[in-house]
Formats: sequence, C-alpha cells, structure tokens
Amino acid sequence: MKALVVGAGIAGLVTARQLGLAGWDVVVLERSEGPRTAGYMMDFFGPGVGASERIGLYPRLAAVSYRVDAAEYVDTNGRVTSRIDYERFVRAAGGKALSLMRPDLERAALEALDDVPAGRVKVRYGSRLNRFWADEDGVGVDGEDSAAPSRTADVLVGADGIHSEVRAQLFGPEQTWLRPLGMRAAAFLVEAPDLQAHVRNRFMLTDSIDRMAGLYGLRTGEVAAMLVYRDAGTLSGEERGGTQNRLRQQFTGLGTAVDRLLALCPEDPYDDVVAQVVMPTWHRSRVVLVGDACGAVSLLAGQGGSLAVAGGALLGDILGPVSSPQGIDDALAEFDRRWRPTVERAQASGRRAAASFLPANRWQRLRRRWIIRASGLPGIDRIVARQIVNRLAR
Repeated sequence: MKALVVGAGIAGLVTARQLGLAGWDVVVLERSEGPRTAGYMMDFFGPGVGASERIGLYPRLAAVSYRVDAAEYVDTNGRVTSRIDYERFVRAAGGKALSLMRPDLERAALEALDDVPAGRVKVRYGSRLNRFWADEDGVGVDGEDSAAPSRTADVLVGADGIHSEVRAQLFGPEQTWLRPLGMRAAAFLVEAPDLQAHVRNRFMLTDSIDRMAGLYGLRTGEVAAMLVYRDAGTLSGEERGGTQNRLRQQFTGLGTAVDRLLALCPEDPYDDVVAQVVMPTWHRSRVVLVGDACGAVSLLAGQGGSLAVAGGALLGDILGPVSSPQGIDDALAEFDRRWRPTVERAQASGRRAAASFLPANRWQRLRRRWIIRASGLPGIDRIVARQIVNRLAR
C-alpha cells in the first residue's frame, strides 16, 4: 500500500512514521525547503502525551523540553501583577506536561522516522505542488512544472496546516471552513543574550489590553516571542503595510523588554489569523485530512502540538493494517468517528478562552488578575489546574 502525505509538520510526520512501521510505502511532500526553524513555545500535555508514549516518541520530546518555573504577567514597568506556578500545573497533569518549542517537536518527529525500515518513508522538501486529485482508481499529485514529477498512491493525506491546499482543492474553499476568533498571532526568534538572561526560565507576559507579548529565553541564548493582538481581519502582512511595522505599531510601549524585542524583530516574521477549522467530514474518497488541516483548535486551546501527535498516531494506527484499497473508506470513517470528539472538545475550550485571552478593558484585565491570584491559593490552585487538564485531556 502507498500513501502520499502533503505537509512535513508534526501531524504529517507522525502519520508517515506509523504507516511506515505498518509496512506502507510513504512519500511526504513539503513545500518548505527544510524543517521549520521558527515557532513558539507550547505546552504539551493531554492526548499527545499518551500517544507519544505509546508510539515511543515521548523520550525524544522530553530530551528537548524546557524547564518553566512560572508564567508571570508584568506591567509596563516590569512589575509582576500576577503569577502562575507551572509545577502545580504539571502535578495536576499527572506529572506529564512538557514545554516545547514547536520546531523542536517537529524535529523530534522527523528524527523518529529513523525507527522505520530504510526506504519505507521518504521526505521530499522543496516540493512545489500544483494539483491534487482523487478518483475510483486512486489519488495523486501533480508538480508545478516538468521538474516536479506527478505521483500516485492509494491514499492522500492532507497534513498541510490551517491554510491547507489539499482541503481547498478537494473539500472546498478556505472561507467555507475557517472560523476566525478575532485576533492575530505572530512568532519569531531574536538573538538577545541580555534579554534571555532577563527572562530566564519563565514565560514573561504583558498584562495589557487588546494585545499581549510573551517572551521566553531559550538554551541557545535566543528569545522566543509570541505576540497576540485583536484584529477581526485576515489580511496578510503585505496587504496591511508590512508585518514588522505593524507589530511595532501594535506593541511599542509595553515595557523596555518588549521594545528591545521589537527593535530586533525580523522583517517578515510569522503572523497569521487565530482561527479554527470546522468541517462536517474529514475524508472523501481516498483523501483524509489530519492536524490543523481538518481541526485547527487555535493557540488559545493550548493543544495544537498535542493533538497533532495524537491525531497523526491514531490515523496511522487505524489505516496501517489496511491491506487493500477496498478497506480504505471504512478506515478513514473510523478515524473521523473516533478522533472528532477530542478535537471538538479542544475547539470548544479555545472558543471559551477567546473571550478572556485578551482583556478588552481595565475591568476585564483586573478580573483576570483576581482569577490568577486566587488560583495560587492552597487547594484552589489544584482545582483550577485539574479543571484545565481534565477539560482538554479527556
């Protein structure tokens, strides 16, 4: 059996690994020239923990994880206004919660392909794809020019992210499925040893209205930045005057650390709409979507990486035993049936978080401070942390 996986992100690589271990021949096609080097820090707990342990990926993730002591909200003078103790959160998650940079998680999934017998899984970076198709005889992709060969297979897996081209061509235009949550997020890395020493092993978050800057120091001496701001539109950086200038306009004045960060901001950092993907079905004929392509939950749910691992592992495990094209449709339907409840719970959590993630006024900001401070009281902290973990990890 043969599979084409479009997208060498977390979900695509995990799916490819599991299919390869099951004896499939898999080709992973990725438009980028190589593994991504930029991205944000994420909490990894919930469904992805159990899945990564089951498939043997967890030790690789633990080896590249970061120590986080706390998440601290600070005012424009750098004073801490509220604090979340991460150790209590980890205990509530059963001691299995990791803090990972997204590129490190993706790299671990890529290196895990070494577990697959040689030649079973091939990753092709720099793949320029023009057309995806599916019919009763199989599925295939066509390259943009004669230098990029056409490929056919038994199954096509669209793991190409929230702006999936596989989804757009074979399931319908993006606007049909995308549900913006009224904000945008940017992420980038900067070389700033002095700023890294200032932030150290904590998330530093600005206690601000309609916008929030988050910083974390990396072991490389770099600082990882995540900037979130209210914006109902979905225009690209080019259409809105340039991403770098827009971020500086939005975030200047939130303190010396943020101003230093903005001065080092690259010209064209990642910047995209915060949104979810909501679809009635994730498969059609011999085509299936996985990861953000079918069920983006948004960064507000805090489960994108975890769900990518768990979803990719489940798809690979259900599809892996299929030995003829006749069994594909039932397997893809089973994946949709079993995985959908988990994704929908995480999406509901993300929508609830959207209402309070960025305070719209001083009263909402003050309310957030009270809630965070109360969650640090003995007994209440365990209740709050357990509610978060249970809601997302069921």
